[in-house]
Amino acid sequence: MSFSGFLNQVREHTEQLLADYLPADSTPAPKLREAMRYSLLGGGKRVRAALVYATGEMLNGEQNKLDPAAAAVEIIHAYSLVHDDLPAMDDDDLRRGKPSCHIAFGEAAAVLAGDALQSLAFEILAQSNNKLSPSQRSQMVLELAVAIGSSGMAAGQVIDLAASETGLDLNALEQMHRLKTGALIRSSCRLAAIASGHHAETPTFLALDQYSANLGLCFQICDDILDVTADTEQLGKPSGSDDARLMPTYVTLLGLDGAQQAADHCSERALDALADFGAEASKLRQLVQYQRQRTH
Repeated sequence: MSFSGFLNQVREHTEQLLADYLPADSTPAPKLREAMRYSLLGGGKRVRAALVYATGEMLNGEQNKLDPAAAAVEIIHAYSLVHDDLPAMDDDDLRRGKPSCHIAFGEAAAVLAGDALQSLAFEILAQSNNKLSPSQRSQMVLELAVAIGSSGMAAGQVIDLAASETGLDLNALEQMHRLKTGALIRSSCRLAAIASGHHAETPTFLALDQYSANLGLCFQICDDILDVTADTEQLGKPSGSDDARLMPTYVTLLGLDGAQQAADHCSERALDALADFGAEASKLRQLVQYQRQRTH
């Protein structure tokens, strides 16, 4: 299968998986379910799910054991976007080419939809007892909780909110992105490794950590580049939004050429982390190239 075929397969499979995991039509709060569905389905590149399945392929993981992890990281990503778009956060009115959740459903419903999505991700991991062992479920719940909490994604967002006032140097900017964006990307690989029967601190686990940390940083640098080189239609969200909020970015700190070089460096480091693996890691390598070359 070609890499583009793999990505299409992941998108189709993940879309159906997420639809199946959403609350039933009989939920006592239909508006909440609709806001969750609106924010979760019908868009997104599903890069985090692709990371789960590509990592699982490298480690001979079984798809049914990888499915809960793939669903959980995509649901957490959707929740983070709903909350990031709120007026109290990044105040963005457009997401994935359509009105943000708070524009379509109101701010209160968007807050609650984000809360409910976060809860659903942990419910999926905790209840996957027909697929994963109790030890695996426990490790995966802990892994995801740490990735999105006060030492992960939430911390990165706090730094982001203060950045337009306090400013950030290059080291602080990198730290912010390793938390806000990179922590969930790293967790995607780690969750897949746990679901495939691997344990932390093994050479394989550590190699995946190095790979995903550099991939996550490359992802954000490319976002900064696209914010000034792509238009709103390409991005599915307002272009130039970082500049409008006076946000420090890799482009503002390094210039466009410098940011391109930084993204190339991160790509090379991600690929170097997989040097001891063979063809089984081909999709992880292709994800690096896909990320570096994307136009939206």
